[in-house]
Amino acid sequence: MIYVEDQTIKLNGVVLPGLVKSIEVKESASIDEQSVEGSASKPKQATGYEDAKVNIELIIDDTPTQNKYQRLATVRALFRKPGQSVPQPIPIVSEDTAIHGVDKVLFKGISHKAESKSGQLPVTLEFWEYVPQTIKTTKKSSSSKKSSSSKKKKNTSSGKSGGTITSSYSSYLSKNRGKSPAVDDASSSTAYNRVSQMPY
Repeated sequence: MIYVEDQTIKLNGVVLPGLVKSIEVKESASIDEQSVEGSASKPKQATGYEDAKVNIELIIDDTPTQNKYQRLATVRALFRKPGQSVPQPIPIVSEDTAIHGVDKVLFKGISHKAESKSGQLPVTLEFWEYVPQTIKTTKKSSSSKKSSSSKKKKNTSSGKSGGTITSSYSSYLSKNRGKSPAVDDASSSTAYNRVSQMPY
């Protein structure tokens, strides 16, 4: 968990070392520009909002118990734990982020700049707003289920009759329904020739 408390920032219960120089929260809209032939102005179309960005600047220096690089290692461990391959969303509690509606962030980046003339380390932390992706699922309509179940019932009902054939279908089978075009009034050799000449 990350939160701001009396000008100190905590990540996963660990107070960020050093002095918090600044906190910046930036929001922006997504706007597309389209070029129109013969027009100097470009029509603009709003398409939504981009994820908010949070930047925190720290100044880390030596203490009686730790040097600045040991303290920086503490921040680095919060960015990426040993064995961690994917950044995890972190809840954030801060007046600066709450006013923008940001309650979860991803730890996007960490950088520091060593200055030879100064014993301090300027450190920049970058966070992006975390917006979970929701996947909508659709259910099959009840009408399709009913129709499929009714078809099954129809099929099974004919099977339940013990395999008997209706009188009308029996009459259809008993009638002379013609012969195959390959053997109509033909000897077996002629029929074979006709079959071999048929297209595949």
